[in-house]
Order: sequence, then structure tokens, then C-alpha cells
Amino acid sequence: MTGNHKDSTITRRRALVVTGGTAVAGGLAVAGYQAASADSGTATSASASAASTGAACMTLMTSVTEGSYHLDGALVRKDITEGKSGVPLTLRLTVVDATDGCTPVKGAAVEIWHCDAWGYYSGYTTANPGGSVPAESEDGSTADDDTYLRGYQVADANGVVKFETIFPGWYTPRTCHIHVKVHTGGEKEDGTYEGGKVNFTGQFFFDDAIAEEIFTLEPYSRHSGSYTVLDDDMVYDGGGAASGLLTLEAVHRKDPSQGYKGFLTLGIDPDADNTGAGGGGGEGGGGTPPSDAP
Repeated sequence: MTGNHKDSTITRRRALVVTGGTAVAGGLAVAGYQAASADSGTATSASASAASTGAACMTLMTSVTEGSYHLDGALVRKDITEGKSGVPLTLRLTVVDATDGCTPVKGAAVEIWHCDAWGYYSGYTTANPGGSVPAESEDGSTADDDTYLRGYQVADANGVVKFETIFPGWYTPRTCHIHVKVHTGGEKEDGTYEGGKVNFTGQFFFDDAIAEEIFTLEPYSRHSGSYTVLDDDMVYDGGGAASGLLTLEAVHRKDPSQGYKGFLTLGIDPDADNTGAGGGGGEGGGGTPPSDAP
């Protein structure tokens, strides 16, 4: 299936995104809609959102491998774009302790990283995303090739972090996704996050219909080829929010180029140690590691 494919059928997965339903599949039932409502004032706190998931809160989300494109030393910052062009994406993520009634985890460090609109990762800009695509150097941005679209944010008293980024592109053989690690026990030092341990390693995913619409826009449309849908992805297991499927809210319903807001609650065990090395979920982030991977 190509990135230009359109499907007007509302699938079960699509319905979950649109209606804000919860899903359980080997992981925590995550109420993405309640998290979205918290931003608009219909919920008073992240803990109110977490409590709405009930007993299912005691089950952890699915962990997967970290993939081939992780780099140490990402910067602590809200805006990770560095001038990379693409459809704006604001992420609002809530970290809760799934072993303690889904209470917010204040001070948890959430680390994310993802590819640019053409499928390139910082630090690996010579790795071919597959299909037909311009060289990363042709995007015209001033982004640092070692740091763009990577960063940490530290959770507030409600366990909430926010990132400003762009909608990721795609690369063969993966569907559109964002990598995530949740760290606890460390501290900010020299602009990054040091020490502590990784409690959760996972990936965020995007509804096919929304992703494919985005990929018809510039600059995404300059990357042509075979795009992998969720059902064919080697990592996503079909579990909805519990498997990392974001709840997405359009900034302007009739104009997707104006961007999206993404919401998800991450249930972690603060005592666990999960680096993503050798975990479940197929080959993780990159499929075949690039030739210049460290």
C-alpha cells in the first residue's frame, strides 16, 4: 500500500481514535480521550483521567525494543523540531504508576525520538528510508544532523509532559511511529538527563487514515514508495492505546496541514528496569539497522 492510499471505511482502530475509547491488549487500558479533555478543562487533573481506567490501570503497557536509531545525550527541551518542516504535532503525555493506582509520576523523564518528514533520523542521515526520496541535506533546514527530533521533558506534579514536534514520516519497512523511553531516578545535567534507569521502552503509533492524508502534503509527498499500514507493521500488535496508538485531535478539522494534538497515558512500574534491549515487538524501530549505525 502506498502513502497516497485512501480508505473511507471506519475501522475499529479508527473508531477508538475518533471516540476516545479505551483498549486493552496485553497492556494498560489508556483513556486517551480523557487526557485530551483535561486540556480543555473537562477533567481537573491527570490523576482524574487515570482513575477513569479503573482496575485495568494495574496492568502495564506493552514494552518493545528501542530500535536501531537511539542516541544518548538528547537535550531536555519542549520543542525538538530545530526548524525541520512538517505538519505540527503537539504531544501531551501523562506518566502514571501502574503499580500504585495510576498515581502521577512526578519527575519522570520522557524521552522521544523519531524520523523527519522524509524518513531520516538525526545521527543516521545517510540511512536510506526506502522508496524514492530526496537526500536529507535537500530539506533546506538549519537543523543539527545529530540532534533534531530528539528530546526529553520532565513530568510535572500531574505526571504530564508536552512536546512540540512534527508529524513523523515513514521508512521501509515500518509504519509511522515515535520512539519513547520513560526514565526515573536521574536528574537534569548539562542540558540533558543523566543517571537513573529506564522503566519503560515503547513506541507511539498513528491512525492509518490520518497518516496517509498527511503524507499527501508537502514535504511528505516527495517521499514515494510502499508505506506500511498498522496491520502490517512488525511492532504494532493491534492493541489500540494500550499498544501505543495515540488519540489525535485536529487543530483544524478541514485543514490537516494546521497540525494535530496527540494524547496518551503511559503506565509504568517505577521499580522496573526496561531498556528495550532484547524485548518483544519484532525488530523494534528500524527494521534492518542502517550501515552507519554505531
